[in-house]
Amino acid sequence: MPTKIFGIDLRKSSIAQDRPLAVQKRNSTHSVVELSPPSMDHIKRPSIAGLGKKHSDKKEKDRSLSKDKHAKDGSRALPQPKPVKLTMIMESPPALFIDPPNQSTGALISGRLQVTPNAGDVVMNSIVMYLECTTSTKRPVQDRCRECMSHVTDLYEWNFLSKPKTFHEFDGMQELPFSHLIPGHIPATTHGQIGSVDYSLHVRARTNDGKETESRRDLVISRALRPGNDKNSVRIFPPTNLSLHVTLPNIVHPIGDFPVQCRMTGITTKREDSQVRWRLRKLTWRVEEHESMISPACAQHAAKVGGEGKGVQHQHDRDIGAEEMKQGWKTDFEDGQVEGELTVGIGSSKNPQCDVEAPNGLKITHNLVLELVIAEEWAPNKKPQQATPTGAARVLRTQFNLSVCARSGMGISWDDEMPPMYEDVPASPPHYQNDHTSVMDYTGNDLHEDVEQLTLNR
Repeated sequence: MPTKIFGIDLRKSSIAQDRPLAVQKRNSTHSVVELSPPSMDHIKRPSIAGLGKKHSDKKEKDRSLSKDKHAKDGSRALPQPKPVKLTMIMESPPALFIDPPNQSTGALISGRLQVTPNAGDVVMNSIVMYLECTTSTKRPVQDRCRECMSHVTDLYEWNFLSKPKTFHEFDGMQELPFSHLIPGHIPATTHGQIGSVDYSLHVRARTNDGKETESRRDLVISRALRPGNDKNSVRIFPPTNLSLHVTLPNIVHPIGDFPVQCRMTGITTKREDSQVRWRLRKLTWRVEEHESMISPACAQHAAKVGGEGKGVQHQHDRDIGAEEMKQGWKTDFEDGQVEGELTVGIGSSKNPQCDVEAPNGLKITHNLVLELVIAEEWAPNKKPQQATPTGAARVLRTQFNLSVCARSGMGISWDDEMPPMYEDVPASPPHYQNDHTSVMDYTGNDLHEDVEQLTLNR
């Protein structure tokens, strides 16, 4: 058996080994993991690659090229005219999930599918529309393999025709309404550095003579969290007496700045005739984005990762915002504290992503990292202004979790938009009688007939 192919030493290649991969790079890592199927019972078809009910072989081969955005049609035949024209009009607002995945009630989508015959009467055998979820990875197990690179599954299916129907040309365009409640626990639309999740509405129409017409419309799904009280965190740095108190918002957004209040206590240690204190020299903050993705292997290349049901886990870390500060805070050695307020922002040019955690292995989290450089000083109690540096210095480093989500804007949860029921409407306010008003009983037969004759007593 040759030990080198195309200049590659197979004995050193991680692909030729059976043990899990563990390769450390500058900003990313990857390792072999075993995929475990999540619980997604109330979705018609799971959105996780290779973990749920798939199409039949014939149906999957029939739709593989049209469903996969990476497919390439090698034929150069002239395009044939389509029997019908398919267009979609969305009536619902943009799909927005409110609250975390374990609490969200989902989002309602509704629209109309317009079918217009192009030439003459057309007999349609079937018109089917799918709500598709496309999971893609930029680091597949096998390069240039469509099955390893992306996977498409159906979350819902609309069958508009129960039997063949004739669309007459003189009737013109005909509309077919559709609606669906998207479950709120699925991940939102994400385009990360190593993985992505996309949604689309895919329509396939077939005539009685076998001609097909397709149409696709991208569906962007976002997630927003309800704002709440600010988070207060305390960090202690032993062996010193320093404590850092930080107040930051409970949610932040990819675009815009947010304030962070910091207060450090215990910077002064007083003795009988002298005092030792810490002076803040520099403060650096940065926002880190951590992304991990599991790239599953197709059946053809499953042997490279140790068998079916396994994949390669990749990790990618980057900074999406940073700043260095050497002033801007207030120091009070008498009270022994330093306080100030930071304005932290996420750079929009970095194309930041929101937090997401999908059962297929895609996970994106964010952290706020603070680094404080402090220097030790000695000063007499009688003349505290005459401080002398001792030469000792420390670097204090801590981090805080950030919940990054999209802005909700005017969107609210669909179940909050429901009008109140008759039993929920409270009774009308009572009538307060005084010298100028009185309540009289109606003694007529029909109020609707006598209302024009009724007058107000003065």
